[in-house]
Amino acid sequence: YWETFTIPYVANSNVISCLMDIQANPVNSKGEEVTPVVWESNCLEEVCGACTMLINGKVHQSCSALVDQLKKPIRLEPMSKFPVIRDLTVDRSRMFESLKKVQAWVTADGYHDLGPGDRLAQKHQEIAYTLSECMTCGCCVEACPQYSSGNNFLGAAAISQSRLFNMHPTAKNIADERLDTLMQEGGIADCGNAQNCVEACPKSIPLTESIAEMGRQVSGKLWRNIFRA
Repeated sequence: YWETFTIPYVANSNVISCLMDIQANPVNSKGEEVTPVVWESNCLEEVCGACTMLINGKVHQSCSALVDQLKKPIRLEPMSKFPVIRDLTVDRSRMFESLKKVQAWVTADGYHDLGPGDRLAQKHQEIAYTLSECMTCGCCVEACPQYSSGNNFLGAAAISQSRLFNMHPTAKNIADERLDTLMQEGGIADCGNAQNCVEACPKSIPLTESIAEMGRQVSGKLWRNIFRA
């Protein structure tokens, strides 16, 4: 359903501030008192990804979407690739489950006695930092035509995080396990190379480069598996 609200203009305001105004005074444009709109937010500085939604049909964080830069009237919708909890709030659990599948973490157990780990080369540090900016906001998968409720595609974010942890000095110890996951149904072969993800990413993460790199690693492992058989 749709609900229309009219709120006073405030210069330099963002979409979140508009939602806060509605929450404080939940009266629609017809003058009817309604239930306050439900949305999710946290950091309010485009770091957590919680406030991601469709704004005038395009996926964006509502904390960094400035009213002055948007066409009026502003149309807000929940992301379409995730189950809607209520109003503008969606359940992004699938993205976090994908991170679990690719084991997007540093394996620390059993390594304490070995002392400090290896240092990353400067060029690898720069790549790793860029990849680490992912906030699992959902922009990439919202824009992806391959990602839907009808398949198990991991999505660009999880694939890119596989690249990040496969280059980590300690986390790369289970690199083959991540590659095994990417070789399965829903893995890297399900990417259709639309490249919408890299255009939608608010952090300008080189997602297509990550997909290409992980495709190279998966191909290498596939050939190793063949020759070992």
